[in-house]
Amino acid sequence: MSASAVTRALAHPSLPASLSSSALARLRAAPLSLLLALAACGGSSLPSPADGTPARVDHVVDGDTVWLTGVGKVRLIGIDTPEVQGRDECFGREASAYAKRVLAPGRRVRYRLGVQERDRYGRALAYLYLEDGRLFNELLADRGYAQPLTIPPNDELADRFHAAARRAREARRGLWRACRKTASGAVFRN
Repeated sequence: MSASAVTRALAHPSLPASLSSSALARLRAAPLSLLLALAACGGSSLPSPADGTPARVDHVVDGDTVWLTGVGKVRLIGIDTPEVQGRDECFGREASAYAKRVLAPGRRVRYRLGVQERDRYGRALAYLYLEDGRLFNELLADRGYAQPLTIPPNDELADRFHAAARRAREARRGLWRACRKTASGAVFRN
């Protein structure tokens, strides 16, 4: 309802003048009060892809590590894909191939560094957004290419990554279909 429609409704002859003027004053103040209340709460706690810094993909190292032009080596926050470097873990090659398909060299992306910006290896720690706004870290977990890996203080979106991995596990997508874990913790291809 527009402000003018509210004004007309409150000015209706059936309402006492004292009621209509006090009610009108409260209604006019309500939007401002609501905005101030939302601002005090911090608004949405989820970052927007638009908050990220633009970059271009140089190349993909593996499922959870990518080189961005002007940034260098970037480790994706909150997820862990099976290894292909050093030891070949179950579904590692598939996760790496998927990342290479989605993050082709030259592809425009946006990234946002974590609270802890670099790891002990000097890699930038980041959330990576595709041009359409999808969070690539989350996409890897949702498609079954990654498991959640929460390392504080970069745990802002941990719930999203855990939920995505749960959906993939329940649907038996990706590594959740292809791999099995033994009692000793070793992972093998089904």
